[in-house]
Amino acid sequence: MNKPLILVVEDDKAIRNLITTTLETQGYLYHTAATGEASILEAVSSRPDVIILDLGLPDMDGVDIIRKVRSWSNTPIVVVSARSEDKDKIDALDAGADDYLTKPFSVDELLARLRVSLRRVRYDSGKLRRDSPVFVNGGLKIDYAAGSVRLDGKEIHLTPIEYKLLCLLAKNVGKVLTHNFILREIWGSYSSDLSALRVFMATLRKKIEKDPSRPRYIQTHIGVGYRMLRVGDDSAGN
Repeated sequence: MNKPLILVVEDDKAIRNLITTTLETQGYLYHTAATGEASILEAVSSRPDVIILDLGLPDMDGVDIIRKVRSWSNTPIVVVSARSEDKDKIDALDAGADDYLTKPFSVDELLARLRVSLRRVRYDSGKLRRDSPVFVNGGLKIDYAAGSVRLDGKEIHLTPIEYKLLCLLAKNVGKVLTHNFILREIWGSYSSDLSALRVFMATLRKKIEKDPSRPRYIQTHIGVGYRMLRVGDDSAGN
């Protein structure tokens, strides 16, 4: 089995060395870039499995890099940045980033986020593709053709909005979806009431989570959005 190739885009040499040393000890292959221009060239030439991206590069804003990469590639992008405001996270995720980790970060958390992204790569390229008629995640099963949802073999009844939310999360499993993205996909615009989204998400959780206070399937990113976890994922937060 080929080792995953990670592209590390970071202009701070100390942080870049920390990340690459960590990757090397875990058996990952890696390439590096210290500028936005170099990162795009490297992404095109080496076709990495995951990109770890700093936003504050000397020649280009990281959000612009995300948009450029997304114009031709679905490679998972994990942002690692000192920018900690919700707006910065939302801008990066709306541009197409898959995850966002704030500096200073723990090595263990970075590796966990990386494993989530690599699992998504395998999921996308495996038998359970997004256009598959059935989605299975642990005890959760969505039959798209029948429009039915089962949990541990028992059918659960969802409202149309709850079902659309669940399907949207399932088709983007492992990826953080911002509130704006969800509102646009479900209601067709950003103008829908965010509080309504929270209510629908709460009712959905009550139906699919054994303990909604400790969710197994749907993870909240406070102030940013939601993500469906692949059961067994060990990324932090709920």
